Amino acid sequence: MDKTTLNAKDRDLLAMLSENARASTATIARRLGLSRTTVQAKIERLERDGVIAGYGVRLSDAYESGLVRAHVLITIAPKTLARITAELSAILEVKTLHSVSGTFDLIAVVQAASIAELDHLIDRIGEIDGVERTLSSIILSTRIRR
Repeated sequence: MDKTTLNAKDRDLLAMLSENARASTATIARRLGLSRTTVQAKIERLERDGVIAGYGVRLSDAYESGLVRAHVLITIAPKTLARITAELSAILEVKTLHSVSGTFDLIAVVQAASIAELDHLIDRIGEIDGVERTLSSIILSTRIRR
């Protein structure tokens, strides 16, 4: 299933689940103006079709405000992407990793408990064989989160 086969109610349902995946089917149904069985069937179809791949925990702003987060832009040597991706995947503080076009090859979003730990983490990324260069930007605040 792709975006074009989702109708407006499907997209609204996905937005609501993104906001709060623990919302009851009855609450979602009320907000969407659908029956509970229709909402449940839509969720099951979206899961079966691979649109919904899973559910996770979204941390509170209070908890996250105590963490130091950064974007780490990474340039890698040719033919090292698979190995470097595997090594970065093993580092729990790397929360997301994106392949990008432009001067850098990858952007990692990382988080640590302190500036000192962030500094160590960035050094650790830079020491991976095949990582040629990194550039880091500390995230000061998040203005929009969806």
